[in-house]
Amino acid sequence: MTTAALTLDNLSKQFGTVAAVDAVSIEVQSGELIVLLGPSGCGKTTTLRMIAGFVPPSAGDIQLAGSSITALPPHRREMGIVFQSYALFPHLSVARNVAFGLEMRRVQRAAMHARVAEMLRLTKLEAFASRLPRELSGGQQQRVALARALAIHPRLLLLDEPLSNLDAALRQEMAREIRLLQQSGEITTIMVTHDQTEAMALADRLVVMHEGRVQQIGTPEQVHSSPANPFVAGFIGGSNIVAGRLSDDRLELADGTAVFALARRYADKGAATLAVLPDSVSLVPPGRGLVDGEVELCTWLGAVVEHAVRVAPNLTLLTRGPGLGPDATPRHTAGTRVALRWEAEDERLFDSEGRAVQAVSRETSHA
Repeated sequence: MTTAALTLDNLSKQFGTVAAVDAVSIEVQSGELIVLLGPSGCGKTTTLRMIAGFVPPSAGDIQLAGSSITALPPHRREMGIVFQSYALFPHLSVARNVAFGLEMRRVQRAAMHARVAEMLRLTKLEAFASRLPRELSGGQQQRVALARALAIHPRLLLLDEPLSNLDAALRQEMAREIRLLQQSGEITTIMVTHDQTEAMALADRLVVMHEGRVQQIGTPEQVHSSPANPFVAGFIGGSNIVAGRLSDDRLELADGTAVFALARRYADKGAATLAVLPDSVSLVPPGRGLVDGEVELCTWLGAVVEHAVRVAPNLTLLTRGPGLGPDATPRHTAGTRVALRWEAEDERLFDSEGRAVQAVSRETSHA
């Protein structure tokens, strides 16, 4: 059996009475890029800092290629780290910044120069070797930080919100560059971000965290299409979340102001939560869908048209469809009466404990 490149075994961190990280267990395979994703305060950065050795765990173990490194100081963990702020040395040139880790490891001068030249070539920084960090753009500084982290041949690359200081266009460009570098070098990588688009674009697998605990681990497609619980459904892709009481193929809001016909039948009864992605919801004439409502707002976003539809006094749901081309979604003005409809395979239902409720029928849709 192949040993995982990195194993977190019930890793926990307590700050006073607060469990910042609570029994996190993850296995990362060699060459894999794992993204820790979640809202602020979910424990993802603390987890990364424990892996790096900057924060001691309260419990659990960290293993690199099967050997525990929990007691090792950061400089002996053979990890390359790119910080959110890049943490470049302002008084050193680009080349000296890239060489820093090699100098600390007393690499021979000829080998060090060769490795620095290789990293500058890889990150397209050859022309900037003699410049100081303040003479570089944000994207160039980010590349220097990445080159410095990779120069030491790290067994593990750690990325802490590496793109958060860049503008939107540069973020996309640098995300592609990071992914290409990571894949070409088969570098085992752990990245922390709160940006879902960034995470989806980069990750082989996502680790979704909330309140210190792992909520779901899976490929971006798995997590997006088959969320494990209501939190994941709401956080990834912004699913419409509806809490109510379930009976057969109906979900009634607690205040009785709306009743949803469901696309499947369920044996369970009682408190339940419905989750449906806005992209899976279509607008049809009133009375022909699963719940009626009134358009509050139509927003054209170029490739996408988004409708906000009020289905109850305190509940508005979103729908998204194509904004361009022959299949473009018709745009409805505020006040238009409509119905919402989705297919059975797009419907997710969870019980009061957040567990998936299994359907008892395989109907493909509900008119």
